Amino acid sequence: MSNSNRFAVIGLGRFGMRLARGLAAAGAEVIAVDKRPNLVEQMRDVVTLAVALDATDEEAIIAQGIDKVNVAVVGVGGAFESSALATSILKSLGVPRVISRATTRQRAEILSRIGADDIVNPEAESAERWCHRLVVPQVTEKIDLGEDHSLVQIRTPSGWVGKTLADLNVRKKFGVNVVAIHRLPPGKDPKTHAYVIDTPMPDSAIESGDLLLVVGTNEAIEDLPRE
Repeated sequence: MSNSNRFAVIGLGRFGMRLARGLAAAGAEVIAVDKRPNLVEQMRDVVTLAVALDATDEEAIIAQGIDKVNVAVVGVGGAFESSALATSILKSLGVPRVISRATTRQRAEILSRIGADDIVNPEAESAERWCHRLVVPQVTEKIDLGEDHSLVQIRTPSGWVGKTLADLNVRKKFGVNVVAIHRLPPGKDPKTHAYVIDTPMPDSAIESGDLLLVVGTNEAIEDLPRE
């Protein structure tokens, strides 16, 4: 398994349980963590490793190899202090990406200041959507079209930069169609400026920083280059 697919899901409430199951079903290596042994037991046959421990115990985190994952999702409910401390410990141990749960803007700001790379609000966002974002990180937006097809916006893979759509032949090689190119004018703020090449032609060249609107099967989209 690729090292980029190693996750820890800390806190096995409804959101954490669904996220861990979804990541495992997608073929990822998953460590599921909670202080409640009964919840951990439910995940033993689902994920790579299910352990009952306190996520604020640094020695226990190291002992179970949680500090070696690529992404840790801290979905601890209850006391906010526990979530904040777990986030701080994971970042201090060198976990590249820590995503932490927050249900208010103030808590989100606090978690960001102590190192959280991203914030999740389980009350507003589904575990299924986050599972897709983590497994297919190049996809920035996704619209389900039904029958296992989606319309997605992806970041341009580095290997595509400087090539035309004819050079890439994405329909034949990857089984998807590029239906639009979003490109930002040089030096402009992406929050306020952008223009779109609505109907890209075969000779349309891809530039670094382009966002591509792609349609295809979910399987084909997941197989697109990630870098």
